[in-house]
Amino acid sequence: MTATSPAPFSPQEIAAEGIKPEEYTEIVRRLGRHPNKAELGMFGVMWSEHCCYKNSRPLLKQFPTTGPRILVGPGENAGVVDLGEGLQLAFKIESHNHPSAVEPFQGAATGVGGILRDIFTMGARPIALLNSLRFGSLDDPRTQRLFSGVVAGISHYGNCVGVPTVGGEVYFDPAYSGNPLVNVMALGLMETPEIVKSGASGLGNPVLYVGSTTGRDGMGGASFASAELSDESIDDRPAVQVGDPFLEKSLIEACLEAFKTGAVVAAQDMGAAGITCSTSEMAAKGGVGIELDLDKIPVRELGMVPYEYLLSESQERMLFVAHKGREQELIDIFHRWGLQAVVAGTVINEPIVRILFQGGVAAEIPADALAENTPLYERELLAEPPEYAQKAWQWSVDALPACTTAGIDIQGNIKTWRDILLTLLDTPTIASKNWVYRQYDHQVQNNTVIFPGGADAAVVRLRPLESIQNSKFKIQNFNSGVAATVDCNPRYVYLDPYEGAKAVVAEAARNLSCVGAEPLAVTDNLNFGSPEKPIGYWQLAEACRGLAEGCRELSTPVTGGNVSLYNETLDSQGNPQPIYPTPVVGMVGLIPDLTKICGQGWQNPGDVIYLLGSSPNNLGASEYLATIHSTVAGRPAKVDFDLERRVQAACREGIRAGWVNSAHDCAEGGLVIALAECCLGGKLGAQIDLEASQSQRLDELLFGEGGARIIVSVSPAQQENWESYLQTNLTQAWQKLGTVGNHDTGLSVLTTDNQTLIQVSIEEMNNLYQNAIARRLLYVRE
Repeated sequence: MTATSPAPFSPQEIAAEGIKPEEYTEIVRRLGRHPNKAELGMFGVMWSEHCCYKNSRPLLKQFPTTGPRILVGPGENAGVVDLGEGLQLAFKIESHNHPSAVEPFQGAATGVGGILRDIFTMGARPIALLNSLRFGSLDDPRTQRLFSGVVAGISHYGNCVGVPTVGGEVYFDPAYSGNPLVNVMALGLMETPEIVKSGASGLGNPVLYVGSTTGRDGMGGASFASAELSDESIDDRPAVQVGDPFLEKSLIEACLEAFKTGAVVAAQDMGAAGITCSTSEMAAKGGVGIELDLDKIPVRELGMVPYEYLLSESQERMLFVAHKGREQELIDIFHRWGLQAVVAGTVINEPIVRILFQGGVAAEIPADALAENTPLYERELLAEPPEYAQKAWQWSVDALPACTTAGIDIQGNIKTWRDILLTLLDTPTIASKNWVYRQYDHQVQNNTVIFPGGADAAVVRLRPLESIQNSKFKIQNFNSGVAATVDCNPRYVYLDPYEGAKAVVAEAARNLSCVGAEPLAVTDNLNFGSPEKPIGYWQLAEACRGLAEGCRELSTPVTGGNVSLYNETLDSQGNPQPIYPTPVVGMVGLIPDLTKICGQGWQNPGDVIYLLGSSPNNLGASEYLATIHSTVAGRPAKVDFDLERRVQAACREGIRAGWVNSAHDCAEGGLVIALAECCLGGKLGAQIDLEASQSQRLDELLFGEGGARIIVSVSPAQQENWESYLQTNLTQAWQKLGTVGNHDTGLSVLTTDNQTLIQVSIEEMNNLYQNAIARRLLYVRE
């Protein structure tokens, strides 16, 4: 049987599926005929950027993907790393940007559900979630609605499914107005003896559909995710899925139970592109074909046609290939958990995806044409940086007013350094995100060691799993943990994509080192504008080059990730406004001993405060320049990887030796913001003496930003051992800043000649820092 050949489609019909005219010509050539409606839809979703990475794949090839701890790299549902002692960690990051822009609650909620399925499809039990979020200005009521809805959606799904949300980051900038970014990362501990892969095999093996029913929700979501947003995007609400976290909880348990039987040959989550994606990818990866009968698919709506079955992105669904003769064993497991489970197809020898419907062939396409041999666009890189970047690079600190110990003249008014510190602490990007994370259940499963806001990275205990009954799992050290972080300073990447992307990797590794973790591996989420525009492609290409170099330098291979392009909002004149290029890095690290970790807050009055690192204090691309001077210009500081490695190693060694009581990375806002956050974290003050040279501006000293800088505190009893170690391993790249005070001390920053730059109480800082986001919200979802 073969699908009948219909008449050609009109240019409008082709464009409606997100297919270019030249791609349609190629489809006809490969099929030897014109596609039917269902087939055209299948090509539309599978040849979208969201599914096939046709613009980014050539750039991703430069990423390092192998290493001594890498068990599964790019190409599977999630990456897997070896943690030692028989423990294996699966982790992945995904985006749900466009769905969250038109339906923030469900868009974010189903983003959580999708990333969890990527984890347990591998045979891993999800143990933690993190998120990386970007929104426009909180002064905009629309941003408030999007922000509140996204946070509520993440909270709803994660809390209900029983996986703790343990960390993340939130940025606010007008560049994301109308096009928020919702990136979600999940971690899981392998619970099955073997890692479950997605490649189908075994001719005649049954193909099982399991989980929820199929409806019309989420239609064409992959194509929708690969197009610019406009005022009409609200009409694409049907492309946003609707999730059921309680059903997904049952699906997790049923899948893990099924995998342990050994009856499952391969498994694939039905995420983007639903049945189309799962059948074609499983077939292509296994070098076989799959025949699937849509009449056997459990549905929640009547009258569905093949196009709707194949493009539906209804949530909580999976596709299995089972060993022949053991299908009933698996069906019984899913029925016991109250889930659908049917034999809907078969593995066949011919490498095609054949879809049957009502006794006929609804679609028949070579699997490779959908999943592997997809369009690839090699684009030409700009010969020189674009005009906006070159103009920004011409900026220098000489453009700023002169400053003194009293402060700086801002449009005719002298702003004291104290006032500037408080203004920055009140900036939503820097301020506490407690309004966000207090809505998340971060203690469910009882493995969260450091709560959100307490440290630069999340820390989760690795409990031995009682269900593992395989001899290879000889776990002796039950006190180990895993640390995880998500990071990206998009302003850095916008102003210099290459250096900015390197800085993203370096800061993610620093975050892990600040809790005592050894950085292991990366999953990335590349959020960019249109690659079809020269500037957009330049940003993407240069950022990928920077990420690749950063990961090589810090020995953190990339195990997979997600690419989200066309993040642009069409304005009232129809002109696309791209977001800042935002390559989010999710990084995981190993903590051998959970008794040797620390957070960012001061621990004891009298502890000695040190700054590790000696990078220049750079005002270009800084939060100070953007917030206080309303200027986005300059360049981020160049990354010194040799110094990064030495500073991070010193921090980890200090924590593991028991010398370091607290550690905090200097990031947005510079040195004084980091010191203030240490004070707020420990509810203790500090007296700081800064050596101010005649040649350095005070705002550079206080608020300049640069890599390879960590603030630590050390008890006086360990001071001699610590300084001896620093002299040997960091030579001159460290300095003593002062001492931790009591609560009443507040933060006192003086120059070495006793001139007071800043004196501020804990209460003043805390009020602004803790309430900055809530104070701006006109509407708060209860």
